[in-house]
Amino acid sequence: MENIFLPPGLKSSKESGIFSGPQDRIPWLCNLHDILLREVALGQHVVLACSALKKTYRDILIRGKVGAPLHYGESRKEEKPTEVQLLVIHLSGSFEVISGRLLQRKEHFMPPSLLQSQFDTLEPPSPPENFIQISVDKNLSEIIAVIMETLKIK
Repeated sequence: MENIFLPPGLKSSKESGIFSGPQDRIPWLCNLHDILLREVALGQHVVLACSALKKTYRDILIRGKVGAPLHYGESRKEEKPTEVQLLVIHLSGSFEVISGRLLQRKEHFMPPSLLQSQFDTLEPPSPPENFIQISVDKNLSEIIAVIMETLKIK
């Protein structure tokens, strides 16, 4: 599926082999939070595939701009965030396995040269985050079965 929510600037940075920083990602993540809120309010069950590599990024998906870090000197009015209930599915695998799969992708915007920076940036989910971790060594049907079973329980 095309990255329909990824801003052109972020997409072109990745295509050029430039790793984007938080200043580029935060508005995009806030927008995704708003989309999640809207769809849930409409009664939809939503699946969002997103490389929210840092806990801060996942917090933004849950809380929107209230979850975003403040810049030096900024203050935030006390506002109660409108939270999204989020289950993070963390697909884990070795650099070698994921690199091999990335090299097999056709017409994907992210060049393999950025993969190491993704691994370096990754902050795997941990308690108290709501997450499950699944190895990419499992086949697709096993991965889907684990996710579906987890969703039945929650």
